[in-house]
Amino acid sequence: MSSVIQVTNLSKIYRLGEIGTGTISHDLERWYKMKIRGQEDPFLKIGETNERNKKGASDVVYSLKDINFEVEQGEALGIIGKNGAGKSTLLKIISRVTSPTTGKINIKGRVASLLEVGTGFHPELTGRENIYLNGAILGMRKKEIARKLDEIVDFSGVERYLDTPVKRYSSGMYVRLAFAVAAHLESEIMIVDEVLAVGDAEFQKKCLGKMGNISQGEGRTVLFVSHNMGAIRNLCNKSALIENGSLKMISQTENVIKTYLSIEHSFISYVSSKTDSIFLQSAKLNNEEDIITDVFDFNSNISILLNIHLDEIPIGLCVTIALQNIYKNRIFSVDLDLSKYSKSLDNILEIKFICPKLPYAPGNYSIIVGLHIPNNLIFEIIEDILPFTIIDKGSDLSRYNAFQGDMLIEGSWKVLK
Repeated sequence: MSSVIQVTNLSKIYRLGEIGTGTISHDLERWYKMKIRGQEDPFLKIGETNERNKKGASDVVYSLKDINFEVEQGEALGIIGKNGAGKSTLLKIISRVTSPTTGKINIKGRVASLLEVGTGFHPELTGRENIYLNGAILGMRKKEIARKLDEIVDFSGVERYLDTPVKRYSSGMYVRLAFAVAAHLESEIMIVDEVLAVGDAEFQKKCLGKMGNISQGEGRTVLFVSHNMGAIRNLCNKSALIENGSLKMISQTENVIKTYLSIEHSFISYVSSKTDSIFLQSAKLNNEEDIITDVFDFNSNISILLNIHLDEIPIGLCVTIALQNIYKNRIFSVDLDLSKYSKSLDNILEIKFICPKLPYAPGNYSIIVGLHIPNNLIFEIIEDILPFTIIDKGSDLSRYNAFQGDMLIEGSWKVLK
């Protein structure tokens, strides 16, 4: 297969808080050196890595820096990274919404982009008119668009509102029609950012199935950004990890997800800085020897220890503990009614929950903790804390892995005939 997207030495810088370089003299200096002398942007030299949670010495940052990769025809490439890592900037450059500061991109074929809710739609036009508008932007003739119209409308599920201006659509209706247009019109490359999260679960599943068919069945190329690791894993065999504007790795999706999650979760205990009346103050994991750890043997006890700060214990207050795998799929959850208990003099309630000795598959997991009054009030929900790994040193089930499921059981077999 040939490459349809080639990204070479791609960088994008922004000046924080201002347009241009901040002063007329700096703008003139940049124009003179780049346009007249043919030199590189002088402000690239003072650009800093784009770490959104740290204050830098310069107000010029690299949203992307020295990105290089290729995407082949028919490939579905997942793009993974934290918020602010540069994923959306990369897609906007590939879609030609914005230009790179340095480097270049070679694209073979037409690109259909779904970067945010309403991309490419005119709010005053109806859904039907926007379908024809998008097709015209892609270079399609009116007859070609008309031939696809029924498929687009059927897939979107918004037929009743097709002749209504899209400014009156809900965000879910907007993204339904926008995805249907991008998926069905004749483009060689389809780019989808995190917008599918706006749709309901049924539509998300439908979209993932369509993108898989586009890539595998029709031989078109898909670039897919999502924080849903399960969706990335199911759709993309290959993924790229963007970290602080740099391409950290591009490899098989399973390897990239594991690397990403090891970056996201690097602490074996949780300590809150909150000062609310009700909140989780701290949490940690212990093994069977009551030693704090983030690595557990297969089929061993796992103790979850919580310290909950309570100025008061309202009636019906519950704590929920849930276990989830690396793809954010919940394995189980348990509740405890805290209003039956009394807090200590220092307003702390200590809780210990021991996970039963169930055969969780070797792999990576994390904990969710919630404090709430069921069907009434949520005080706090903390996801992805206490990441831990289960390893198998050679049990009878060591031949299995997480692809067979999160819980590995042997059960009993009986041959009847």
